[in-house]
Amino acid sequence: MGITSKMIGERGRRQAGKLGIDPARVPPGQYLTERFPVLTVGRNPTVDMTRWDLKIWGEVDEPYTLTWEELHALPQTTVTVDIHCVTRWSKLDTTWTGVRVSDLLDRAGVRATGTHVMAHCDGGYTTNVPLEALRAPDVLVAHSYEGAPLEPDHGGPLRLLVPSRYFWKSAKFLRQLEVMPEDRQGFWELNGYHNDADPFTEQRHWF
Repeated sequence: MGITSKMIGERGRRQAGKLGIDPARVPPGQYLTERFPVLTVGRNPTVDMTRWDLKIWGEVDEPYTLTWEELHALPQTTVTVDIHCVTRWSKLDTTWTGVRVSDLLDRAGVRATGTHVMAHCDGGYTTNVPLEALRAPDVLVAHSYEGAPLEPDHGGPLRLLVPSRYFWKSAKFLRQLEVMPEDRQGFWELNGYHNDADPFTEQRHWF
């Protein structure tokens, strides 16, 4: 008999119990790891920080761009959250620092027609997230992990952090947030991954 999602989930909950952690923090079909596995489509992009910027645009009243220095001049937030990868690993109590996406959206003035956001990244990667999900207080554009600048293997210089979704929604190498008037699928969503990506209901794939 092959290894099933249920078996992996039971392993994860046993791991949590041995560590004195509430097993309910481990989504179905996930196991715990202390490592931070690296999963990237293609090579890490080369980034010229003197030309780097972050663009907020689309269904907004005042689109704008931020330089690296301007991003760091904004109010900074540090959150400690659990992250869950669709490849079945979960890493608990990870600490990130950056700017709340809700603050970036409020500055742009999202129109009533805005419903979803597409994250655009260096290298051409995209992923879509409902606007409401991005307004959660633990959703950041993150530049630091565990008190240090975010390494390229983990999405540096800047990645989206959306803890309530499988980790492919936390797009690496972030460069743009496009507010959209309707949903539009990103890279993995067009290639079989679930559009919503809730780890606690195992929304891994469409099939």
